[in-house]
Amino acid sequence: MSTERTEISTLGEFGLIDHLTQNNETYNSSTLLSIGDDAAVIDHFGKQTVITTDMLVEGVHFDLSYTPLKHLGYKSVIANLSDVYAMNAIPTQITLSIAFSNRFSVEALEEFYEGVYAACEKYEIDLVGGDTTTSQKGFIISVTAIGEVAPGKFVKRSTANKGDLLCVSGFLGGAFLGLTILEREKKIFSETGSQPDLENQAYIVGRLLKPEARKDIVEFFAEKEIIPTSMIDISDGLSSETLHICKQSNLGSVLYEEKIPIFEDARQFAYKLELDPTACALSGGEDYELLFTVSQTDYEKIISNDQISIIGYMTDENEGSNIITRGGNKHALVAQGWNPLS
Repeated sequence: MSTERTEISTLGEFGLIDHLTQNNETYNSSTLLSIGDDAAVIDHFGKQTVITTDMLVEGVHFDLSYTPLKHLGYKSVIANLSDVYAMNAIPTQITLSIAFSNRFSVEALEEFYEGVYAACEKYEIDLVGGDTTTSQKGFIISVTAIGEVAPGKFVKRSTANKGDLLCVSGFLGGAFLGLTILEREKKIFSETGSQPDLENQAYIVGRLLKPEARKDIVEFFAEKEIIPTSMIDISDGLSSETLHICKQSNLGSVLYEEKIPIFEDARQFAYKLELDPTACALSGGEDYELLFTVSQTDYEKIISNDQISIIGYMTDENEGSNIITRGGNKHALVAQGWNPLS
């Protein structure tokens, strides 16, 4: 690891942009004009365009005391791609704007961009523009993702139907547990100076620091000719996202605790911390899995994918949204997900 430090002021704004984007590659034919002009030019050749934006603020959304800049660059892109996939669309381009204080060097920003480019390469996304500026303190990141979808094939949150199956990709609760152990070790370090002990919890720490977006699930839908009746990505916890679909579709839901997918390592570690694994899945955020509903006629197709769990079904609105516990008790689903404004 180089200890060299180049002050950003030695490059100037345009010199910095040129430096950070000198190896920028293009993966999509829809990108007609990329970085280097007043604006990018995109032509989706008869497809419909999906656009989403996210802002990440140091001290609110991430903590650099335990978040490597490369991971942060990667995750900044993933958070946006996940929103595009949640529309049943394929992301194709991003713009990236950053504001940073003078405590950041050129090398630090290079590390951040390394993560951005790693995500672009893996998901075949083009970085086509953005902005850089200074901030009074800390690091601020804004990413806009642009995607394409066949006309009328985008999926909203508001179009679920009574009787639809409620499904989720992957495993839930891991990112929250990763955050819990990192925050715990940060506190111990600040109080005692002792080196962090992550107890070999590579899975949950990875779920927080280097999440992935579920491109594979959207590709599976296309291959099997499934169009979900509604969909949302899980950034704020399963309960919050389920309630979003219920509210916007004017429906209720039944969720089965025993059906919620929790990775075994995460489950065991939750017990060790004396946390309820189900609560971690319901209220923990940043898993970036897809929560969606499908018609019961798609049941056979859905169960053919081991990355998808059927966790419940949609009901009449007047029945409310409930979770059936392992013991057979019924509880109202409560949104206790992360709130950035609290």
